[in-house]
Amino acid sequence: MSEITPETVKHLAELARIALSDAEIGMLTTQLGAIVDSVAKVSEVATPDVPATSHPIPLTNVSRPDVPGVTLTAAEALAGAPESDGSRFVVSAILGEEQ
Repeated sequence: MSEITPETVKHLAELARIALSDAEIGMLTTQLGAIVDSVAKVSEVATPDVPATSHPIPLTNVSRPDVPGVTLTAAEALAGAPESDGSRFVVSAILGEEQ
């Protein structure tokens, strides 16, 4: 059985500066009690020979080697641009600047 009482919930609410009604205190007493009981039940089952896990299935990062591939030249990249100055894209000014 859990050790969560309405007085414990009231005390925690005061520490957290949270105003709770009597109905909320009753509901939280029940809910927090269930949480504490569940944690206690898991603690009974957990033994030192069982390793802690964060995921039930081992995860590995699947990646390929970073090998450069065929890329566009500057001229090819700028060929479809609406405006360019020969080596860069030209875009409109932003943030209220005059054009």
